[in-house]
Amino acid sequence: MKVAIIGRGFGVYAMKPSFEARGWAVEVVPSRDDAAVAAACAGDADLIAVHSPPFQHRDHVLQVIAAGKDVLCDKPFGINAAQAREMRDAARAAGVLDFLNFEFRYNPARAKIRDLVASGAIGTLQHIACSSITSYMRKRDWGWLNDAALGGGWLGAWASHMIDAFRWQTGSEVADCGGISRVDVAERSDGAGGSKACTAEDGFSFWLKLSCGASVVVDGAACAPVNLTPRLGIIGSEGALELTGERSLTLLRGKEEPQSFDFTPAPGESSWAVLEAWIAEIEQARASRTRIAPNFDDGLATAEVLDALKERMVRV
Repeated sequence: MKVAIIGRGFGVYAMKPSFEARGWAVEVVPSRDDAAVAAACAGDADLIAVHSPPFQHRDHVLQVIAAGKDVLCDKPFGINAAQAREMRDAARAAGVLDFLNFEFRYNPARAKIRDLVASGAIGTLQHIACSSITSYMRKRDWGWLNDAALGGGWLGAWASHMIDAFRWQTGSEVADCGGISRVDVAERSDGAGGSKACTAEDGFSFWLKLSCGASVVVDGAACAPVNLTPRLGIIGSEGALELTGERSLTLLRGKEEPQSFDFTPAPGESSWAVLEAWIAEIEQARASRTRIAPNFDDGLATAEVLDALKERMVRV
């Protein structure tokens, strides 16, 4: 099988080795080279993976669909829900298979959380608390990720994954939302001796109300001076789950002994094991011509939440 990857950022350092580990032939296409993108869409690739920046998603995805190719798109899915809906509807009308890169559904710890919640291990879901404080963006030069008009911001880059996780792990949609956002680094080097203003949020605290009645609070920062251990707490009527650093999961129930689940990677395990597991599912879906999740419906649902958050959040 052959995949054409549009985009030389995440597409090169993460997707390319992951597809190659699964035995795919890989062609990498610069996202700003219109002729190369058109040639890839008309070429012999079995799947085209769109990993260009969000402001290019619509044009690239629609080109792929027009060519009748199966398509994988990264998140955030376009720059707003209107674009996401247009891409979703086009894929449906064309009958191509559509996949959305919410690959963290294949993280073993997150999958275990979904299973435990669904089994009633913590009773009726009441509240979720999530915290991720990182220095990832603190010293980076200015780029599209710092421009709100180009689909930049830490909401799309990171929170989109968490919103999808909440929907998937609970089986509930987001009914309401609000919060605050901020820009901790207001100006960045443009890489050429000057500087540019940043308009996209790099930190936030927001809340969600899920359709099942549970509440969610999320605290995220991408420009902290240090990295803190990410934490996820899920509270139910009969117990709680605590995930620390994506590797250590604990189930707590009243006076019972805590149950611990260790998801530390095995020695020699691929650093992109989650992506490889996701690609394996894509292979099976293509072989059987079966539409699977996460797909463009999930991308649209998350885009609608992101739009609502951006409209309602107070900038501090």
